[in-house]
Amino acid sequence: MRGERFHGVSPYEARYGFARAVRVGDVIHVAGTAPVPAPGHDLEMGAGAQMLRCAEIALEAIEGLGGHIDDVVRTRMFIVDPVDADDIGAAHAEVFGDAEPAATMVVVAGLLDPLWLVEIEVEAIVRE
Repeated sequence: MRGERFHGVSPYEARYGFARAVRVGDVIHVAGTAPVPAPGHDLEMGAGAQMLRCAEIALEAIEGLGGHIDDVVRTRMFIVDPVDADDIGAAHAEVFGDAEPAATMVVVAGLLDPLWLVEIEVEAIVRE
């Protein structure tokens, strides 16, 4: 089953051959989502602000495939500096706190763009 696809603002989607999110049945998988700025905007520099941008992009994809923030069941945060964990975690709580998804935060050696401080993956199960 191919599923529905959602494409976002990342220039990497077409270049690397992937969709921002895929819905198969009631499950939505959102690809690794970095804080790619909206067209005409600059990259946010703070870790918390970057997390909010990642969440905005991921939720746009979920909503574009018929889901809602309350459907989010799992998040994964990839961060490059453990010093940023509290700011990123606070931004995560601001966005996803009411949904209370299972969450993971992992420190990684780096992300594709050296200015990115966080990247997230999100999964949702759409409840009718």
